[in-house]
Amino acid sequence: MGLLTNKVEREELKAGDHIYTYRAVFAYSHHGIFVGGSKVVHFRPEHNLNSSSSSPMESFTSASSSSEDICPTFPDCGFRQPNSGVVLSCLDCFLKNGSLYCFEYGVSPSVFLTKVRGGTCTTAQSDPTDSVIHRAMYLLQNGFGNYDIFKNNCEDFALYCKTGLLIMDKLGVGRSGQASSIVGAPLAAVLSSPFSLLIPNPIGVATVTAGMYCMSRYATDIGVRRDVVKVSVEDLALNLDVKSIEQADEEEEEEEDSDIR
Repeated sequence: MGLLTNKVEREELKAGDHIYTYRAVFAYSHHGIFVGGSKVVHFRPEHNLNSSSSSPMESFTSASSSSEDICPTFPDCGFRQPNSGVVLSCLDCFLKNGSLYCFEYGVSPSVFLTKVRGGTCTTAQSDPTDSVIHRAMYLLQNGFGNYDIFKNNCEDFALYCKTGLLIMDKLGVGRSGQASSIVGAPLAAVLSSPFSLLIPNPIGVATVTAGMYCMSRYATDIGVRRDVVKVSVEDLALNLDVKSIEQADEEEEEEEDSDIR
């Protein structure tokens, strides 16, 4: 178990594992659920499904040609339902030549706090393998809603598949450790800035900032939060369908109003 990540070899993978790989020279990580047979179910922005990108962050990297997304090995690689960001990929296409890492579940608070980077572990316990794979395959057929880099991203998808937990508070950050890190780092810097007047030693200020950053990550971990609820995947899919219908109705009403004007 590494300080930053948990790198594994392919032969160590088990069906139901939450895996991830880094993109754009470790700028961020892309997550998915390994379902066996060299296949991964993962969640991507719908508008990026026809390119090699896996996140809005990849718009900052050089674009690759769409031909790179054609898998020469598995005919069903890239399968998805229309208007859904949940995709079935082979492990090679998921990794895109990157290294393979396994997300850790049920870690102790002390271990969680030693992980300098978010999006590598959680204190929450994983559900049994059958439940994890059932959620992933069910969402492959029914979707996971709209992609949101802060509230509903690839790590959120994998965390839900592993735990069945959803956050009731729609105003805060999602389950993603990466999102918590993005929010937590600037927040820690702001909160620790007054200490620079009390602690003349720069090392002391840096220590306080690092401590606040780690605690902000821990406070938003799905295994610690109190605003989470267990939701069956069938109820989740039904709720997403209702929201999609409501959004479509709202868009139609807006179009009608604009035509009238």
